[in-house]
Amino acid sequence: MRAATAPPVPAAPPPTVDRRGQGLAAEKVVRDWLEARGLHVLAANLRVNYLEIDLLVKDGRTLVLVEVRTRNAESWTSALGSVDGWKRTRLRRAAERLWRRDYKFRPDFDHVRFDVAAVTWRDGHAEVEYIRAAF
Repeated sequence: MRAATAPPVPAAPPPTVDRRGQGLAAEKVVRDWLEARGLHVLAANLRVNYLEIDLLVKDGRTLVLVEVRTRNAESWTSALGSVDGWKRTRLRRAAERLWRRDYKFRPDFDHVRFDVAAVTWRDGHAEVEYIRAAF
């Protein structure tokens, strides 16, 4: 009597890039995109107490906080749509604390602006959509 053979087991799905790695790659893409346009990136992943600023950029006399969001082309929500009211509140708090702590009395900055960069990955290539003065 022969032993029954088990049906073939499907192969495991290919490993996907973890969310943190995808986010860091998106931040690098946006950083290069901004520098190619003549803006000076002051810091990346800047911690302000428990809050984080993805990119801190100098645009003339303006201190710019850039929130970088990323999604795959197949995602249900867009990267820009993921910046909700709570995220905007957290960014405003971070900006206020950073301004008071480091930039309030610097003569080379007049005001703060909030920009949002959305990176969508299509076939391994990044597409950048940038909104100046998003909120």
